[in-house]
Amino acid sequence: MMVAHLTRRGLIGTAGALPFAGGALAQQREIKIGVIYDYTGPFAGGGSLAAAIGTKHAIEMINERGGVEGHRINAIFADAQSRTEVAINEATRLMEQERVDLLMGVFSSAHCVPLAQRVNAQRRFMWANVCVASSVFKDRNLEYVFRAQVHSDQFGEASCQFIADVSQERLRKRPADVRVAIIYEDGPYGAGVAAGNEAKARQLGMRIVLKEGYAATAPDLSSLVTKLRRERPDVILHTGYNPDITLFLRQSRELGLRWSALIGHGAGYGQIDRLKQTFGNDADYIFNVDPVAAQLLNPASLRPGLGDITAEMVRRYRAETNATEVPPHTSMGFNQTWIFLTDVLPRAIRNHGGFTPDALRQAALATDIPEGGTIQGYGVRFFPAGTPMAGQNERSSPVVMQYVGGETKIVWPAAIKTAEPVIPLPAGHAYAAR
Repeated sequence: MMVAHLTRRGLIGTAGALPFAGGALAQQREIKIGVIYDYTGPFAGGGSLAAAIGTKHAIEMINERGGVEGHRINAIFADAQSRTEVAINEATRLMEQERVDLLMGVFSSAHCVPLAQRVNAQRRFMWANVCVASSVFKDRNLEYVFRAQVHSDQFGEASCQFIADVSQERLRKRPADVRVAIIYEDGPYGAGVAAGNEAKARQLGMRIVLKEGYAATAPDLSSLVTKLRRERPDVILHTGYNPDITLFLRQSRELGLRWSALIGHGAGYGQIDRLKQTFGNDADYIFNVDPVAAQLLNPASLRPGLGDITAEMVRRYRAETNATEVPPHTSMGFNQTWIFLTDVLPRAIRNHGGFTPDALRQAALATDIPEGGTIQGYGVRFFPAGTPMAGQNERSSPVVMQYVGGETKIVWPAAIKTAEPVIPLPAGHAYAAR
């Protein structure tokens, strides 16, 4: 339903074709932002469409408020089509033909890694909203690319720490006795999360019984499922997109693979509506590591006014998609856009003379948002040039969520959890260990 609703005509194009353009704003000066997401192809249903909607709504709301320092935001949306070469070509078109002032968006880390390098080499500015691979920034010393989003090392660490924190009480096992399998799509995103999984699991003394990657486009994962059956992991840590997650869950059910806990890491695991549509109640009790869906947080824990912004984001998303659950990717797209438009861009214009790449860079490096200062809870301050993760937000943090009865609950960290984790799977569940 969502894919059919969000056609190219309805979502992709210049802001002049969108509902928020017009009226008094049409007389304002403008800032052109090229927004790149996957509106078609497998990444679209894995979270890219949800993120694109969140980004679009944030821009709408800012323009409805009068824009940024007297400038209307003219967003030009481009479809990467879930293909790296298309993402790079669209970025080139936006910069050279559309002459945008900066680039924003990007869902897939496989797109983000080469794109960030190319944009930085051209001394153009890029604000990354969703892609998580640590390799986008690690040891690359990027000067004109910034990301407030969580990075993949943090994803991998969070799931392992969660299991270590609950294993004694829930699994009746010490962390050292927990059998862990790490499976992942072998692009920058999956490999990055898996590396974080492995490093943290070894630090915690967990038993890694299998670590194996696969192509996200693989037509058959039965051999991987067979290996997992043989190794009998208590916990499976999985990083994938959407078709491969569906294939894995389907073949696991068919071949009798069972587990105590399955923990996904964003992307397709952040799309509970799609999982429920395909697997029904079998999707219950799956865990997902992601930046938190903003509507799950207690507004009292955030800066005053942010709760109202989250409520409006949720209202607009549901009105546009008719969806019940608002996935974390909506918050990611919205939150990163909101941070840029309300903190970085105004500072660039006021304090650094405009919105050139150098002005935006200086403004981003001056960002200092404390914990509780964004709709997803975490703060924002960027690692400076000369550090291993230059351009990455050092205050970002993910949470562990669990789907229960079609609803999303926060189960870790303990300070903000909204429910106790259900682990191991209850008896009678299709994937419950016998």
